[in-house]
Amino acid sequence: MLKKLLYVVPLALAVAGTANAATDYSGMAPEEILQTLIDETQSPYLSQSDQNLMLMPDNPAQFVAEEGEELFKTPRGPKNVSLEGCDFGKGPGVLEGAYVELPRYFADTGKVMDLESRLVHCMTTLQGFAKDDKSVKSRHGSDSDMMKLQTYIAIKSNGMPWNPPLDHPLEKAMRDAGEAMFYRRAGITDFSCQTCHGDTGKRIRASVLPNMKVPEEWTKAISWPAERVGHQNVRSSQHRLRGCYWQMRHPMINNGSDASIAVISFWTDAARGQPAILPDMKR
Repeated sequence: MLKKLLYVVPLALAVAGTANAATDYSGMAPEEILQTLIDETQSPYLSQSDQNLMLMPDNPAQFVAEEGEELFKTPRGPKNVSLEGCDFGKGPGVLEGAYVELPRYFADTGKVMDLESRLVHCMTTLQGFAKDDKSVKSRHGSDSDMMKLQTYIAIKSNGMPWNPPLDHPLEKAMRDAGEAMFYRRAGITDFSCQTCHGDTGKRIRASVLPNMKVPEEWTKAISWPAERVGHQNVRSSQHRLRGCYWQMRHPMINNGSDASIAVISFWTDAARGQPAILPDMKR
């Protein structure tokens, strides 16, 4: 009996190790990542839009990203420099894997920043734009410089696992504050984020909603920038957050505020380890 166990146990461990081995998403297109997650989970949320899955190879966000690359590399602003000197957490100009590790603490500002707030910082300090300049102030829509830049930077993390750092005390504090906000019921409807995203099977009209506790669903939910087909525009995480607060009938949350970055810190941490789908395409 013992002799049999000596063979059976290693075999069982090997099978378990194979079953739990992480899928390598590097080099996959966004639609391939999504299809892999659908095949693995059979999630009604992930699989609810065959049309979007078919359209993803021709995602208009790809063209927005191309324009963003040109903006990123072109000297601009009163100081006539490019954004290649901007540090998004991995060193000046290093974009690969930077987005999936945001929000994070930046010593040069003493703050936890997301992609949008970091871009504003670099455009105003490095390039010399004023905060009310259209290039900085206009943030929502495919034709804005901000959305083009965010899309370009984000796709450099496609397929990489979400991994926001929690080493600095402020990173932990922001993540924890975001969790409190996510679960806090408020407003005339007494809604919180978890009202819609705390369980499987919830809907708004015909749309199946993602469950924050299912990481494979949540990674798609937070994979912004994404082309919103119904808007015919690429939208950002900050734009989605504002939309959620509007739907809950809460007071509007301000772009780049500590409150907005806190929620994004929490929701990114909730998708930790799952592959980013960038750029995504949503309803």
